[in-house]
Amino acid sequence: MAPEGSVPAPDTAPEALELGPDPSLLLVDDDEAFLRRLGRAMERRGFQVTMAGSVAQAVEAIAAHPPAYAVVDLRLGDGNGLDVVERLRERRDDARVIVLTGYGAIASAVAAVKIGAIDYLSKPADAAEVTQALLAQGGDLPEPPENPMSADRVRWEHIQRVYEMCDRNVYETARRLGMHRRTLQRILAKRSPR
Repeated sequence: MAPEGSVPAPDTAPEALELGPDPSLLLVDDDEAFLRRLGRAMERRGFQVTMAGSVAQAVEAIAAHPPAYAVVDLRLGDGNGLDVVERLRERRDDARVIVLTGYGAIASAVAAVKIGAIDYLSKPADAAEVTQALLAQGGDLPEPPENPMSADRVRWEHIQRVYEMCDRNVYETARRLGMHRRTLQRILAKRSPR
């Protein structure tokens, strides 16, 4: 898995897509290079792209024209992408929203799905993955990943999820997981396993 801030690899020429009567797409990410690259790729697929680098810019774009589609990074410099998802749901409940997550944010991604996002993808997602997720119908199942998470990564994600559910309280998280506080602190201080 590539680091969170990396730029998606260029993809091949996109095929013609059935986007519906409103192909408007809002992309929200504070990684400017990733945002521009994904924006160009989605425009080639026929989307009318609006880009925002912050929660404030995204809220402004939603107020001006609530898009039919949105791709929102959960961790933004000026706030949380969940605020963008909620604001879009208030303005347009039929919008199809995908959230992007970096390492350790699976619990937040699940929360985003609960408030109205249709799916979440790990960063860096390429344009083909984003398009497939945005246009997937209810019964469509995504293909299994080429490189699924290792057992160590699954354990780490579970610890991160419980940690987030306990409002980042180390003592409470350690108690619920049945581990020593110092052991948990060491795990939390390390980068995620691959």
